[in-house]
Amino acid sequence: MAHADHSEEPRSDGPLAGVTVVSLEQAVSAPMCTRTLGDFGARVIKVEHPRGGDFARHYDDVVHGQAAHFVWLNRGKESVALDVKDPGGVAVLHRLLGRADVLVSNLAPGAAGRLGLGRDALAARHPDLIAVEIDGYGAGGPLSGKRAYDLLVQAESGACSITGHPGAPAKPGPPMADVCTGLYGAISVLALLAGRGRGRPVDPTVSVSMFDTMAELMGYALTYTRHTGVDQEPRGMGSPAVAPYGAYPTADGHTVVLGTTNDREWQRLADELLERPGLAADPRYTANADRVRHRDALDEAIAAWCARHKLADIQARADAAGIGNSRYNTPSDVLAHPHLAARGRWQTVATPGGDVPALLPPPVIPGYTPPMGAIPALGEHTAAVLAELGYDDAEIADLRTRGAIG
Repeated sequence: MAHADHSEEPRSDGPLAGVTVVSLEQAVSAPMCTRTLGDFGARVIKVEHPRGGDFARHYDDVVHGQAAHFVWLNRGKESVALDVKDPGGVAVLHRLLGRADVLVSNLAPGAAGRLGLGRDALAARHPDLIAVEIDGYGAGGPLSGKRAYDLLVQAESGACSITGHPGAPAKPGPPMADVCTGLYGAISVLALLAGRGRGRPVDPTVSVSMFDTMAELMGYALTYTRHTGVDQEPRGMGSPAVAPYGAYPTADGHTVVLGTTNDREWQRLADELLERPGLAADPRYTANADRVRHRDALDEAIAAWCARHKLADIQARADAAGIGNSRYNTPSDVLAHPHLAARGRWQTVATPGGDVPALLPPPVIPGYTPPMGAIPALGEHTAAVLAELGYDDAEIADLRTRGAIG
């Protein structure tokens, strides 16, 4: 196994350098998958329809005339505008796939098969190609043909029922179904590449569904309900599993989040933070299950204490007592967060409308600097990629005249 490069000069070639990924992607899930692969150094060629491209380009225009979703998920990709329903466009696509290592797609149900990109067709024409198909509900079930969007899948999987407050369910704010499915797709690519590198023959095709992903994320709730018959109610800023654990207003107008995950932490919270040893000794609160049953009384006591103290004082005392805590922040607060600034997490990314700040990807690899490439304009790389595939200027002009490329 190769050792990590710990030299002082950052490397621009990541662990996936030399890997080419072709994507037929829209919206969030597949773009998250391919952006993650690109963050590790893969080359990502994004195939978009010449007329409009990825529809996420048009969700809004708040980033110098571009959509926030698109800017978030598409840095460092090459955009090739290609009509894959046109015979000339299909020929370009297959020539491109012939040189690629990975195909990632999240087309509408049945679309991959209609385009000749189903499992059997790909295996026959591109037997070495790793193909990841992201879909809504997976094959073989009564919902397999349905369209799937993040909210729809979160509702279908039960995630909305355990988010929000009793009688007021909510969708988790981030697009969890989309993002986590995309990450599972990227994990699948890495696993298949690793298996191939070790000479282990595996089928190079994989499908990842949003519904299966959300069912996995619902693991605790489903396990609890299966063995108790109880559908737990959402707890807002709390948790049905542990107590005390929640958000409490402070004396200076902020909100502090305090949590305990075991009995020892509870003892310290009661004795050292609240300075109420009687609470710690009360048999009603001895074990977590007891505290969960009496959470309302505990929340009332903690809320009353927090209301008498300022946020900084609460956090300092909680840190000294070894009690987990955080400040409730808005997106505006996070943009100015000193922890992100101190660690250099914001970097500049170019876009067709001008440079913008973007967060570095979460993995930190010593000696490697993620590429943080530009956001592509629609079809910006079409001519260059086709020339690389062997098309001459006249052939490219003909394809453009026919509308097969943009």
